[in-house]
Formats: sequence, structure tokens, C-alpha cells
Amino acid sequence: MLGKRILVLIFLIPTCVGFIALGGWYFAVFMAIILSIAAWEWGKIFQQGNNHPSVIVMILGVVSLVLSRMFTISHLVDGILAANIFLATLVHLIQYEKGYDQAATDFTITICGIVYLGWLGGHFIMLRDLPNGLWWMLLAIPAIWIADAGAYLIGRKWGKHKLSSRASPNKSWEGYIAGIISATLLTPLIAYLWSLRAPEISMFQGLMLGLVVSSLAPLGDLGESMIKRQFHLKDSSHLLPGHGGILDRLDSWLWAVPIAYYTILLLFA
Repeated sequence: MLGKRILVLIFLIPTCVGFIALGGWYFAVFMAIILSIAAWEWGKIFQQGNNHPSVIVMILGVVSLVLSRMFTISHLVDGILAANIFLATLVHLIQYEKGYDQAATDFTITICGIVYLGWLGGHFIMLRDLPNGLWWMLLAIPAIWIADAGAYLIGRKWGKHKLSSRASPNKSWEGYIAGIISATLLTPLIAYLWSLRAPEISMFQGLMLGLVVSSLAPLGDLGESMIKRQFHLKDSSHLLPGHGGILDRLDSWLWAVPIAYYTILLLFA
């Protein structure tokens, strides 16, 4: 199992960093594909509870919302979100008229998937398009990796007080605090390295970003765990051997990237 996890990481990390470095439409299309797979997994999770959200509408919604971030047209994202809500309403109304009594529930799941994956996911493009966006991306994502590693190492050995006993019983308060400390201490060192290429990036900014991201982003992991636990699932899919699905890899990132984006705008812009 460990070998499979390492092999997947050897492929995933250079691929993700490569597309982040390319930026522009290359990165936008890459993220649209990744998030559309996550939308498919979202639908499959809820199908375990005998729900039938529209996976096609979710994928279209996610892709359109993510790609819309490449344009500077005022209110384009709002208009696309509205159009997706209208489309989802039409699809599930037809579903209801055909005799399916749970269509309203499916409508809610479809809209939630579009917003959660498409609107939040669009922040990957927004963060990358900031001035020095490449370096901000390569600071925010390692911050959550460091926090995860610190939480795992300390929590596994010394974790006694459960952070979320139902959603994720293996996570502890000790691990959570260790993750925050790890990211707060180590992210500034990464910021220092990046400052050699981008002097606008400072160690203080790395410290603040590490602190804020590591404190809040774990909720993304717990939120996805809550959904999977309701349907008695361990992973969102089996696409990534040893890792589960795309959604399992994105759960914390979907929080970390928007949190980093607004932290940068509020504190450093």
C-alpha cells in the first residue's frame, strides 16, 4: 500500500506543480478536468444513499465556473452560476414529472456540488492569477501538506483527545495543534526560499499564511469525511491507488486555496 501511495505521489506532485507553473489556460483546463472528476465522485457518493443528483449538470457547472475565472467580464461568474441553477431546476423538475419523488433532494445535492466544487475550486485560478500567484500557490499548498504531516505524525503517537469522533475518529486535538505549529514554523522557511525569486514574498507572510491555512483548512477534510461517513464510505473512489479518489486529495485544498486567497487580499494586497 505504501509503495502504491509513493508511486502515485511521484506522478501527481510533478504534474500539479508543472501545471501551476504553466498557469493561464493550461492550469485552468487542468483544474477544470480535476474538479469535474471530483464532481463525478460527489455524485457517486450520494448515489450510495439512493439519491440521483445530475452528474452531467454538476460537471458542466463545475467546468463553466472554473473556466469563467479566466475572463475579466464583470459579473460573468454570477451569471454562469445563475444559469447552472436554472439548468439544475429544469433537469430535476423533469425528473419529478417522470414520477421520482426525491427530485427536490437531488436538486439540492446537484446545486451543492456545483457551488462547493465549482465556486470554491475557481479560487485555484484566482490565486494563481494574483501578482506572484505562482509563489503564493507554492506557499499555500505546502502549508496544508506540512500541517497534515505534522498532525499525522504527532496525532498517531500522542493523540488522545478526538477532534471529531464521528466524522474522523482517527484525528485528535493533539494532532490538529501539532499541524498548526508545524505549518506556522515551517511555511516561513518556504517563503524565504521563494523570496529569492519573488522579493515581495516575506517570511512574515509565510508565517501568517501557514497559521491561517493550517487552522481552518482541516475543516474541509472533516466536512468530506462527514459526507462519506453518512454513506459508510472510506474513500470517494478508487482512482488513486492508496489515496482513494480525487475528492479525497482535494478536500483540504478546497478550503486552503480560498482561505489563502482572501488572507492575501486582506493582509498583503
